[in-house]
Amino acid sequence: MEMDLSITEIMIRLLIAMVMGGAIGIEREYRNRPAGIRTHILVCMGATIIALIQTEIASSSLRYAIENPSLAGVVRSDEARLIAQVVSGVGFLGAGTIIVTNRSITGLTTAASIWAGAGLGLAIGMGYYDIALASFVGIMLALTVVKKIIKVHAIKKLEIRFVHREETKEFIMNYFESKKIEVENVDFNVDFRNDYRIYTNVYTIDLPKGLSYTEVIEDLSMYKNITKLRLINV
Repeated sequence: MEMDLSITEIMIRLLIAMVMGGAIGIEREYRNRPAGIRTHILVCMGATIIALIQTEIASSSLRYAIENPSLAGVVRSDEARLIAQVVSGVGFLGAGTIIVTNRSITGLTTAASIWAGAGLGLAIGMGYYDIALASFVGIMLALTVVKKIIKVHAIKKLEIRFVHREETKEFIMNYFESKKIEVENVDFNVDFRNDYRIYTNVYTIDLPKGLSYTEVIEDLSMYKNITKLRLINV
């Protein structure tokens, strides 16, 4: 970490933060996520600014101690103090991108990218360019490549709302059996409306290879007694 930063070095660090934070934001905005390019640029640059301030505080403390040897044992400068506040404080911003609706949660990846962008900004601001570059590459790979390379066969929940209980349940179970879909668990619910009942079953299912949840929803939606279908991430 360098002391006595020049204005040129400060501008270079802020520019790097803008470029790297913007690149992460572009990926998030391309996927139509809650926080896009401007948010990620501001978070990364903000963290860089805090790190630059902390660097200047440490530099000033060191100069003061050198100029006043008798007070060298009294002067203290904790270089992690402001940085620690960034790490904890940016969590509140990330939490704002997390959306919870019924049994579904979205925005976790964007929240994590904001938090990682703040860490990237801290590395840039402190002048640790090797860490910043390696971290930037890792973040971009995690957001763009990992999901394409690593395929996780996840168990999900399928919410099915329907009428005519016996007839429809038989159709659903026969469909699952014909497609070799394994039912892990079932949650039941019933609503009473005027002279009829509406049933809602939430099936925790595990699909066989070669079958997608989109295909299952399309097949089941063709049945007349089913009024609503919704996929829920576990």
